[in-house]
Amino acid sequence: MSICPSCSQENPDIARFCLRCGTALATAAHREERRVVSVLFVDIVGFTSRSEQLDPEDVRAFLKPYYEHVRREIEARGGRIEKFVGDAVLGIFGAPIAHGDDAERAVRTALAIRDSLGEMNVVDRELDLQARLAVNTGEVIVDLDARPEAGDSMVVGDVVNTAARLQSAAPANGVLVGRETYAATRTAVDYEPAPPVIAKGKAAPVAAWLAVAADAPAGQRTLSEAPLVGRARELDVLSRLWAQACEERRPHLVTVIGPAGIGKSRLAEEFAHFVQREGGRPLRGRSAPYGDSSAYGAFAQHIKQVAEIFDNESADAVREKLRRVTDCDDELRDNLALFLGFETEREVDREGLFFAARQFVEQTARKQPTMLVFEDIHWADTSLLDLIEVLSSRTEDVRLLIVVLTRPELFADRPAWGGGLLSATALSLEPLGAGEALELATQLLARGAGEYAAHLAATAEGNPFFIEELAAVVAERGSTEAAQDLPTTIRSILEARLDALEPDERAVLLDASVAGKVFWRGLIEKLQNRSVGIGELLGALEARGLIRREAVSRIQGEQQYSFKHGLIRQVAYASVPRARRRERHAEVARFLEEATTETGVSAAILAYHWNEAADVDRAVAYFTAAADHAGRGWAKERAVELYNEAFRLLPEGDARRRTLGAKRAVAFQALYHVPDAASLARRAEQ
Repeated sequence: MSICPSCSQENPDIARFCLRCGTALATAAHREERRVVSVLFVDIVGFTSRSEQLDPEDVRAFLKPYYEHVRREIEARGGRIEKFVGDAVLGIFGAPIAHGDDAERAVRTALAIRDSLGEMNVVDRELDLQARLAVNTGEVIVDLDARPEAGDSMVVGDVVNTAARLQSAAPANGVLVGRETYAATRTAVDYEPAPPVIAKGKAAPVAAWLAVAADAPAGQRTLSEAPLVGRARELDVLSRLWAQACEERRPHLVTVIGPAGIGKSRLAEEFAHFVQREGGRPLRGRSAPYGDSSAYGAFAQHIKQVAEIFDNESADAVREKLRRVTDCDDELRDNLALFLGFETEREVDREGLFFAARQFVEQTARKQPTMLVFEDIHWADTSLLDLIEVLSSRTEDVRLLIVVLTRPELFADRPAWGGGLLSATALSLEPLGAGEALELATQLLARGAGEYAAHLAATAEGNPFFIEELAAVVAERGSTEAAQDLPTTIRSILEARLDALEPDERAVLLDASVAGKVFWRGLIEKLQNRSVGIGELLGALEARGLIRREAVSRIQGEQQYSFKHGLIRQVAYASVPRARRRERHAEVARFLEEATTETGVSAAILAYHWNEAADVDRAVAYFTAAADHAGRGWAKERAVELYNEAFRLLPEGDARRRTLGAKRAVAFQALYHVPDAASLARRAEQ
C-alpha cells in the first residue's frame, strides 16, 4: 500500500495518484529516517497470574477500559501507540512528528497514567489496576510510512529494548526513566535517584531515576538565573513603547518573534520587572501545547491574576471574586465566568463575549497601567488570536501594552497577524552576537570550565538556550568533546522545526545536508532527480530562514546556497539513514567530479565524499592527491593528516600501504624541519 503524503489515504501500489485527493504518488517512496524519540512502556502488575483465573471475555472486559484510557493519555500529548502486547502498551513520542519536548511529553503521560489508574480503581473497586511504567530516550530508525494499526513496527533501536528493561525494573505504580530522558526533563519534573538497572544484554548497569511529579505547567521552561545578555536594544524598544502607550493612552500590540530557545520568555520576564518599577502591572498568560481544553486559556489566566482566583476554588467563590472586580456588573461577571470555563444561564454571542473581555481590560488598565503578556501564541486557538487583535484594535483611552511571544510558525497559519492594526510593532529576536554569546557562555562556565566557553558559544550559534544546555553538558562531563553530540533537548527542538516543513521541502533540505554547509541547485536537481519545482522549494527554505542563496558561486553557472545555521545542517544530516547517506555522498562526489577542476582543494572534498560513500579506492586516490598537493605547497602538517587518512583506509597487506607509508614519512620529516627552515630564512633576511 502507498500512503498519500497529503491526506494519508491508503492507495494500492499501482496507483500513480491518490484515490482520495488526486495528489501525485510518484515521489511517495518508502521513507526511513534516524530520529531521537522517547519510548513509553506501560505494563499492568500481576496481569498474567490474574488472567489465568478469568474467562477470555472477562479478560477483554478488564483490558478494554485500560487500553482506551492509556491510548487517550498518549494521544492527548502528541504521542502515538506503537503496539499493544497482552497488557503492555508501547507508545512513541517524536515520530512521525517531533514537537521539541517529546521526552517531557512522554514523562508527563506516564505520570498521568499512573495517577489516573488510581482514580479508575476508586470508581470501580474491582479493577485494582497497578502498573509499572518506563520512559527512555534515544536515537532510532523510524519508518515514517509504517502503519502500527496494521501491525507494522514504526521504530527500531536499542532505546526500545532498554525501555522494556527499565519497565521491568520499575516499582509498582512507579515511573522509571533513563539517562537521556532525565537530562532532557529534569527542569520540568521532580526525580528521585534509583538504583542502576542490571539489564540483560547490557555490558554495564543502566542508570535510572524515579519520576515523582511534574513541577511546572506543560510547555513552561524554568528561566535561567544567569544575567540577561545582549538584549539591551530590545528592552529599549519595549520601554519606549510602554512610555508611548502610557502617555498617549492608546493600546499598542508588540509581537516578539523568535525560534525556540532564543530568549522570548526571558526578555518578557526582564521587561515585566521594568513595568513594575514604573508603577505598572504585568499580567502573564500562556498557551499550552497540549492538555488545555480552553480556547481562551491564556486570557483566563489574566482574569485569575486580577481577581486572585485559584484553580481549586468552587464556582460560588469564583463568582464572588468576579463580582468584586466587575463592580457588581452581573452580565460582565457571567461572561468572564465563561472564559474561565464555568457554565452560565445567560446566552452570549461571540461579539458579546469579546466586548466583555474589552470591558474587563479597560477597567483593569484604568486602575493601573497594564501589560498583558500572551506567551507561546503559536500554540493558541484561532479564537484567542482573534480576541487579542480585538483587544489591540478596540480598547480605548487606557494605558495598555499587549506583548505576545511567538515562534515564526504562527505566520504560516496567520500571515497577516497584526498587519491591519494602526498601533502594532513586530520585534524579531536574533541570535546573540559572537561577543555576547561568549559572555553568556563564560558566565555559565565560570566555575572551573571557562576555557571551553569560546567553543561552546560557536557551537550554539547565538541561541541562549542552546548555550545553557551545552554548558550543562560540559560542566557535568568536563570537556567540550561531551558536547560534540547535541543534547537531546537541542536536537529535539531542531527536529521539530524540520518537521514543520512540507514533505518536499524537507526532502530537499536532507539531501542538501549531505553535500555540506554549501551546496548548489544543480546538485539538488540531480539528487532529487528532477528540475521542475526545485527553485520554488529552495526559495521556500530560504524564506523560512534555513538556507540562503549566495551572491557568488564557486562553480560558474551554478546557483550556490548555504545553510544559515550549522546546527540545522547537523540535525538534518543526522536524520538521513546510513545507507541513504552513502548513496547521496556518491552522487555528490560524481557531481563535483563533473563540475569542478582538479585541484588539491577539490581532491580533499572528493576524498571526503567517496570515503563517506564507502568507496575505498576512490577515497584513497583523492586523499593521496590532496596530500601530494599540500606537500608541494609546504602545508606539511596537512599533508601528514591526509596521508594518514588514506593509510587508515587500506587493509593490511595492501601493496599501496608501502608507497603511502614512504610518502607519509617524508612529509613527517619535512614537517619536523619546517621550523628550522623558517628560522634560517629569517636569519638570511637580516
